Parts: sequence; structure tokens; C-alpha cells
Amino acid sequence: MRPLKNLSFLVGTLAVAAVMLVVPRMILAAPVPMDTNGVTPMAYAQKIFYFHVPTAWCAYLSVFFCAGGSIAHLMKRSRAGLAIATAAAELVVVFGLCVLVTGPLWGRMQWGRWWDWTDVRLVSTLILWMTFVAYMFVRRYGGPGSEKLASGLALFGAVDAPITYFAVFFWNKLHPQATVVRRGGMAPEMAKAFFLSLAAFTVLYFLLLAIRVRLERARQRLDDAHLAADEAGLLDV
Repeated sequence: MRPLKNLSFLVGTLAVAAVMLVVPRMILAAPVPMDTNGVTPMAYAQKIFYFHVPTAWCAYLSVFFCAGGSIAHLMKRSRAGLAIATAAAELVVVFGLCVLVTGPLWGRMQWGRWWDWTDVRLVSTLILWMTFVAYMFVRRYGGPGSEKLASGLALFGAVDAPITYFAVFFWNKLHPQATVVRRGGMAPEMAKAFFLSLAAFTVLYFLLLAIRVRLERARQRLDDAHLAADEAGLLDV
């Protein structure tokens, strides 16, 4: 079974590497959108779109994986669920940080400002990211029983994520509504580059999640072995 897992890991890594070599070329080749006067207001800064949206998608995925693992742990004391929740929470922080960095870069060119506290999606995204930063601190420094508190934070994040996504439909300030990826919303070359980038980031996400879950499960087994050795008196000096 282990050689099969190692082969799957190798194939996944090579696939991600191959796609990551292709995607930047397609993004660079994709046309820059122009207005009716033939002007490109954002110039090449528009290409941030090909990274901003896929990283946001991966962050949302990770929020719900973390919530699902937390529910499994709360209901069945599943240690596998806890490992998935821990791994997914870390990836929310990683991909969420990418969103919070690329978003203001886009906003500075599009809106003339880095941040706007009146934009509900901006603020709710920051709250979502800080929720999972708090999750990591609770898991690391919370002590006994911290898993339940961390699970509560994960469930709060799962409630906040849909609010963040649908915020533009109810409290539209600066963010455009999520209609650009619908049929006819992009030129064919742009759509091809976007969906390939989305697929590449999704594959990368699941590869990172699998690696981190395996690492967390190994850490759990090591903790169990250390505790058993301590109870057996094997660690007494």
C-alpha cells in the first residue's frame, strides 16, 4: 500500500509541476481587456485576476474541509477528522493571505485605493482569515480541551464564508458581482487561461492538503508512542 501511496504522491507532484509550467505561459498570452475606447485601464495588473480568484476558491474549499473535520471530531472523536481540520485550517491561512495580498494590489489599480473598510467582502474576508489564525493559535497554545474551542472557530468560519461570497450581491460597494466567469464574460483565450489556472490551483491545494494530513497523522502517532513510553516508565532517567 505504501509504494502505491508514494507513486500517487510522485505522480501528483509531477502533474502540478507540469501544469505550473504551462499556466504562466497561458496567462501571459491571454489578452488584456480594453474598454470601448481601446484603452486598458488596468494594463497587465489585470492578470492578478488569474491568481486572486483561484486562491480565494482554495481558501473557501479549505474552510469547509476544516469545518467537516471539526464536526467529525466533535461528534465521533475522530482523530482523522481532527488531522484534516488542522491541515485545512493552515491552508486557509496560506491561501487567505494570498487573497489579502493580491486583492489590494488589484484594488489599487482598479479603485485607486488599497483598502476600503466600507466594502463588506473585504472586511468579511479579513475576519475569515483572522478566525483561522485564531484557530491555529488555539490549537497550538490552548492546552487540554482546545480542540473543542478550535472546532467552534472552524464552524464560525464556515458560516462566515458564504456571507463573504454573497456579500457583493447584498452590500455591493467596490467588489464587482461574480458574473465575470459566466458564459460570454471573458474572451476565449482569457477563459482558457483562467480555468486552467483554477484547475492547477485546485490540484495543488489537494496535494498540499494530502501532504499536511499525512504529516499530522504521523505527529499523532508519535504523540501516542511518546505517551505510551512515558506510562511504561521507559522515559525515566
